[in-house]
This record gives sequence, structure tokens and C-alpha cells, in this order.
Amino acid sequence: MAPKKDDYREGLKQEFTNLFETLDLKDTQKHYLRSRWLDQVLWMEGRAGKARDFHYRLRLTTIIGGVLIPALVSLNFMDANNERLKQFLGVSTFALSQIVAVSAATEQFFNYGERWRHYRRGVESLKTQGWQFFELGGPYQTYKTHDEAFHTFAGQVESILQQDVEVYATQVTQPKKDTEPKENSNSVAITNTPISSEASNRREPAAMKTPS
Repeated sequence: MAPKKDDYREGLKQEFTNLFETLDLKDTQKHYLRSRWLDQVLWMEGRAGKARDFHYRLRLTTIIGGVLIPALVSLNFMDANNERLKQFLGVSTFALSQIVAVSAATEQFFNYGERWRHYRRGVESLKTQGWQFFELGGPYQTYKTHDEAFHTFAGQVESILQQDVEVYATQVTQPKKDTEPKENSNSVAITNTPISSEASNRREPAAMKTPS
């Protein structure tokens, strides 16, 4: 059975594809809508969903584990005479603490929460431009036809995608800076900046001439 999120993207793709056919546009313009605008909308939807799922799983693991660890420690002290139970609780507490530490470190390194919000903002911006263009509203209300408004629409889409790449490279993939105050004026702060594996593999929008 296919996941619901895949069904949603397929439904979205079919809905917009049918909508494109009703517009009085050239074939090259419809191709731009399918291969550029819609392709990026679907891709960002997928990335946002994956980042959200990882963020929730890691955060919940950290929260629940952080609550259970003190309880296991308390049980260990309450029944100190039972060696078997004491050993089991000790091992369980250690294993759970490692899981919590790994979950927290993974979330901090990959920054899934910020990635989720970044992709969600991007896809909603593209959708807003798309619906305004389809209805000839907002910045397109002065145009009489979709063909006349298409050049402005394509420019808005490219601007959103370019800004998306710049924000992702300069903010989302950058590690959080240490904001602790320096101990003295003679100390020198040395910051090692790890390179995110996704930053080098990220799907940047391909350069494409705007059809007229």
C-alpha cells in the first residue's frame, strides 16, 4: 500500500496537470509549468515531509528517553538488594541514555526542524505564486490573459528558487554558532565548520531560459 504522502503528491500532480491544459498558453510555457514549477513544488513537498518525520521522531525519542532515565535510576536505588533487577536496570539506563544522546546529536547536526520549515516556506511560496497566476490575481491582476502574465510569473518563480538556494546554503546547512561569552580578552575562539553531506548533494534548480 502506497504511503498517504505519496498519494497526496500524485493527486497534486494530476490536479495541476489537468489545470495546465485549460490555460491558453503556448506548449513551451506549459512545459515550463510542468518541468520547472510543478517539479519543484512536488520535490519540496517530499523533502518537507521527510524532514518533518525525522524531526518528530528524533525529538520524541529525546523527550521520552529524557523522562524515563530518571525513573529508571530511581528504581535502581529503590530495589538495590535484587542484583538481577539492579543489573537489568543499569543496562537499560545506560542503553537508553545512549539512544537519547545519539538522537539529540543527530537532530542538532542535520537540523531537521529547520530543514522542514525551510522547505515548507519554499513550497508554499511557489503554490501562492501558482494560484495567483492561475486566477490572474495579486501581482497578475493587471494582465488580461495568462500568456501576458507568464513572463512575470516565470520571473517570480526563478526569484523564489534562487532565494531558496541562497538561504539553504547560508543558513539551513550552517552549524549553530557558540554564543557563550569569552572567559577573557586574550582567548581565541576557533570554530570548526563541518560540511553537511546534503549541502553537496542538494538538488539545485537547473538553469533554464524563460519561454516567452
